Amino acid sequence: MKTPTRLLLAVLLALGPIAPALAQPMPPPPPSPDGPAVPMPDWEHLTPQQRDLLIASLRQRWNDAPEQRARMLHHAERWQTMTPEQRRQAAAGMRRFENMSPQQRREARALFGEMRKLDPKQRDELRERWQKMTPQQRQEWIKAHDDDDR
Repeated sequence: MKTPTRLLLAVLLALGPIAPALAQPMPPPPPSPDGPAVPMPDWEHLTPQQRDLLIASLRQRWNDAPEQRARMLHHAERWQTMTPEQRRQAAAGMRRFENMSPQQRREARALFGEMRKLDPKQRDELRERWQKMTPQQRQEWIKAHDDDDR
């Protein structure tokens, strides 16, 4: 008997006694300590205290960064014009960015900054070129296009 087959057999034998439990549907997860089990009301039905609590962090960011206020307002205005699907895509992109390493973020900023300057056809061309580049070529491109290095 080969090693992978032995391993599979061992796993199957180990699961034997608990197989019936695994076949049962999973019970719903317990309520999260971070959030209530009941649906929360829409904004219009929140109390003034709940609204203040939600916007307190935004108020603090607004007050702490006067140089960012125009950008923050622009983003809020743009968010209001987005469709629900565009909002989902933007939120997914933000999560993806947050999970990147500092080097990946630097690359993403440089690439995104350059893409913003291009028309759709040029963006597609850059995307194709980027995918064909070697890691060394990408590093050289980033160095030439990174606003932090200039």
